[in-house]
Amino acid sequence: SGPKGVINDWRKFKLESEDRDSLPLSKKEILRQMSSPHRSFSKDDKDTRDRFCRKMSMQEYELIQDDKEDESCLQKYRKRCMQDMHQRLSFGPKYGYLCELQNGEQFLEAIEKERKTTTVIVHIYEDGIKGCDALNNSLTCLAAEYATVKFCKIKASDTGAGDRFSDEVLPTLLVYKGGELLSNFISVSEQFNDEFFAVDVESFLNEYGLLPERELPALGNGNTDEQDVE
Repeated sequence: SGPKGVINDWRKFKLESEDRDSLPLSKKEILRQMSSPHRSFSKDDKDTRDRFCRKMSMQEYELIQDDKEDESCLQKYRKRCMQDMHQRLSFGPKYGYLCELQNGEQFLEAIEKERKTTTVIVHIYEDGIKGCDALNNSLTCLAAEYATVKFCKIKASDTGAGDRFSDEVLPTLLVYKGGELLSNFISVSEQFNDEFFAVDVESFLNEYGLLPERELPALGNGNTDEQDVE
């Protein structure tokens, strides 16, 4: 941390980005020495150590500063820093898929054994019920985009409380956090057109404030042209 930490991180990233095969032998030797900055010296070798440190200070500066591709390398470094920062700020477990619950016990565990900050969205469905397949497909897409949300599905007949989830109330969406039921949407497909997609379900859940901020997109390899939105 601090200015020295930033400089050292930049130096390390810069050196790791160098195309070593294209460098002259003198620079290759510099890189080899710089890759081990904490090289030890004997007490009797203080003069050599001092000369080494002074020499490396100038050569490091020239090597890091004089490349024409510095700007591109700096962009890559900034992108990596943003990725690292986002990972540090993204607390909690990550899921990224629609989990199939097999029975009522797993249903209860999915709700009660998660972190209090984790939103759990459970789809109660049955095969052959209108809207259930489309909702499962939509939730599969949303699970990939909202990896901090735990998306689950379970057949009504597997919950152990099938009498409470008759065909008339399916598909049903239950939303929990901290073990508490936040929202209960029965026959939820009636909220959409006959044909609906993930974006429709996303908008519906966002109306009730049930989804977090969308995950940051994966950052590229420094080619800013590929990042432009068409």
